[in-house]
Amino acid sequence: MRDNSADYRDIFLNDRPLMDVRAPVEFLKGAFPQALNRPLMNDIERQKVGTCYKQQGQDAAIALGHQLVGGTVKAERIAAWAEFARANPDGYLYCFRGGLRSQITQQWLAAEAGIAYPRVLGGYKALRGFLIDTTEAAVAECDFVLVGGLTGTGKTEVLAQLDNALDLEGHANHRGSSFGKHATPQPAQIDFENALAIDLLKKRAAGHEQFVVEDEGRIVGSCSLPLSLHQGMQRYPMVWLEDSFAGRVERILGDYVIDLSAEFVALHGAEQGQIAFAERLRQSLRNILKRLGGERYQRLAAIMDAALAEQQRSGAVDLHRGWIEALLGEYYDPMYAYQRASKAPRIEFSGERQAVVEYLRERARR
Repeated sequence: MRDNSADYRDIFLNDRPLMDVRAPVEFLKGAFPQALNRPLMNDIERQKVGTCYKQQGQDAAIALGHQLVGGTVKAERIAAWAEFARANPDGYLYCFRGGLRSQITQQWLAAEAGIAYPRVLGGYKALRGFLIDTTEAAVAECDFVLVGGLTGTGKTEVLAQLDNALDLEGHANHRGSSFGKHATPQPAQIDFENALAIDLLKKRAAGHEQFVVEDEGRIVGSCSLPLSLHQGMQRYPMVWLEDSFAGRVERILGDYVIDLSAEFVALHGAEQGQIAFAERLRQSLRNILKRLGGERYQRLAAIMDAALAEQQRSGAVDLHRGWIEALLGEYYDPMYAYQRASKAPRIEFSGERQAVVEYLRERARR
């Protein structure tokens, strides 16, 4: 058998497959991108064993665990582990602390399926601690520069052209604005943090010590930025991305109408997808009702309803430009103009997309 491993760096740098034998409820709270959940106990079984442990001690809890996970149930779980192990010969298994559950899984796999499969020493807790330390070290040791700009200037497109960019919105599966939700859900907070840490680890291993991130608030949708990174973002230097008003309208039309509509259709089919998309768009506008004010909200909602009706009838999206233009001109731009003024001392370069990309590439070579 390959040795049990505490080489967490190797595990994440090389995307070693991971078999998580914790209960599903634990897995859903947070895991790792390359992990699959193949639990030793389901949620109900884990709860019963935990209660027994508190009331009667470890020996009684272990005995109950063997009673609950026996016979056909045990055979099915061993079969699932064996399937994973055969499909992923370079992988590892882990439980919460690398203790009893992963040891039992190892023993049963060896005894019942003839497979010697290594575990992660320290388990989930050690892997998670390593990634938290990875992010903290990067924030402390590396240089960061922010990309700012008005809504719709294409900041994400700039990041996509840079080898040293960290796409916070990509990791959060959210575009960062009131309209930023995708059709698919956001990751759990821990999953977001883990993915960001692994991104940092791999980019540093590739030689990058300067990172470009989009200027974000503390929260991207429902995902909170690591506190040290957010605090750093209040002082990092910034480049400011510019684009024409018409260009920004077209980009927002593409992102929040054409692409988002296609996401919902792909998930739910043409009819239900369009219904779900329309409700999402209306809800996004309702989310900023208080900030818009009643009269302006009613005016924009009427334009949006007409645009959605026309899109439903003919597939044309042209009418959506009406509410997008009003929202940019009356809501987002004044807000961002104030923010730019407050951040002006930190802005070291401004320009349109290609100029900004070239500046940031040159900056990374210094």
